[in-house]
Amino acid sequence: MQGLMDDFGHGTKGFEEHLCSVCTKQGKTTPATSWCSVCDVVHCEGCLQMHNMMPLLCDHEVVHLSDHTKIMVKRRFMCQVHRDEKVKLFCKDCKQAICTICCSIKHRACKDVDTIESMTPLVKGQLTNKIEQLRINMAATNNNITQRKSTIQDVKSNSQTLKDQVMKTRDTVMRAIIRKEKQLLGDIDKATDKQLHELQADIQSQEIELQMYQQQYEFTANAVTSNCEMDMYAVYDSVGLTSPDNRDTDNRPAAGRVVLTHDLDKLSKAVDELQLGEVEVVHDVSDPESSPVLHHTIDCNEDGDGEDPLVRDVTVLTVDGIKVMVFADYKNKRLKTYYTSNFKSFHNQLLLSYGPWQIAKLSESQIAVSVPGRQEIVTVNVTPGPVLLSTIKTSKQYYALASLSPSQLAAGTGGQSHSVDILDMTGRILRSINTGLVEEPDNIHVTRKNNLIVSEGGVKSLMCVTSEGDAVFTYTPTGVRALTCPLGITTTSTGDILLVDYDSHKVIQLTQSGQFVRDVLTQQDGLEYPRGVCLDGDGLLYVTSARYVKVFKFCQR
Repeated sequence: MQGLMDDFGHGTKGFEEHLCSVCTKQGKTTPATSWCSVCDVVHCEGCLQMHNMMPLLCDHEVVHLSDHTKIMVKRRFMCQVHRDEKVKLFCKDCKQAICTICCSIKHRACKDVDTIESMTPLVKGQLTNKIEQLRINMAATNNNITQRKSTIQDVKSNSQTLKDQVMKTRDTVMRAIIRKEKQLLGDIDKATDKQLHELQADIQSQEIELQMYQQQYEFTANAVTSNCEMDMYAVYDSVGLTSPDNRDTDNRPAAGRVVLTHDLDKLSKAVDELQLGEVEVVHDVSDPESSPVLHHTIDCNEDGDGEDPLVRDVTVLTVDGIKVMVFADYKNKRLKTYYTSNFKSFHNQLLLSYGPWQIAKLSESQIAVSVPGRQEIVTVNVTPGPVLLSTIKTSKQYYALASLSPSQLAAGTGGQSHSVDILDMTGRILRSINTGLVEEPDNIHVTRKNNLIVSEGGVKSLMCVTSEGDAVFTYTPTGVRALTCPLGITTTSTGDILLVDYDSHKVIQLTQSGQFVRDVLTQQDGLEYPRGVCLDGDGLLYVTSARYVKVFKFCQR
């Protein structure tokens, strides 16, 4: 590389700009056109003819100066220290190409010196390997750059989505405040109307009393002014027996006053504590530097449950912008959904004919659920409450279930057939895939490459096969990492595999080729007898444990 820089780098002249070596010695400036690889001098056309006419020189290989590649191959490898000496040796101790003079002077103490001829194939091979490694590194780096650029777009898009969610939450809060405002204004109007009605009724009563007093006043005044004894005694007989009503009308109860009572300190505190949300950076479980933190725990026990729930599987959907968690409660034969909207939590459930086993996600609003006790697969629309769409009767008792494509399901039977059946959406078997060591699959997961990962609690192995049945890998660790009861499976955004091991109380992380990475969750994280597992779009990890679903987030260590 340094030789190329010396010959063709910035500030150097190419061979085509050299002057004929013979002519130069004669004081002439004739442009050279050729180079003799043996003499290592350049010639013009005239001097080349003389060169070729000499018997001792006519066999020399001459290269035209325009043929740079051939010149680079044929030119002599000369020592940088002893310019007139050709490099013929290679010191392996110093990893340096040297001439014989260098070897005798500077490398006398070196133990391993070989010839250039014998070393060249080895050096060329190493450089060829280096080229291949550089090519791989360039491709990987270019791929990383592409992924980072894509991630930048995802980050920007996610930022806008989060801002939209904040504004949506603000609007929800404002609507709640406006509802409170309307309620208070309505209460004021209602109280005011009641007060006005009471005052109007009292005025009408007062007006009637006033008319009665006026009539009595006029009747009595006429009798007195007439000086007629008969009229006076007639009036006296009718009104004189009762004493005049001298009640003090000012003692009537005062009309009520409508007032608005509010605690400004309490209101101020409520405003200060108002949370529209919390912004945090959630890391991916695939990041080996991340560690799990328990985010929250969901108790799946509901009114109407006859038994303590046993949640076998969990999945998370996003329906019209609402995150909906779907749980398969085996003991209570129910499919349950949980979600939060407008600061309220909603719990819904769908009663099935028998206990649900595994949930297959068909889309963000539809799922399929295996019901092995009745040899059924049901499809459910999540609205976000669960609504039964169809019941598919199957010829076998299928436990494990996954979506292979929009029109095909992968189902694991309990018939000890060492296979997974591929079904259409009517339950018809299209073909069967060999699962090797796994006889009766408990769980199936389909990867992004459409490979099937299959587990069985009674088999201490995890199998991965293609959709055609070709083996990809078998994970059968021994020693302290040996599997005890492998069940739930999911994959991360980078393709890593998360496997639930029931009896060891673990969630294990593997590479997509089946190599152990780490124990993501253990009993020390509060995990006991886990069964199902899934990840949502925000990187939260959901793990079922008896009647509970534990939700974990991942933070940088």
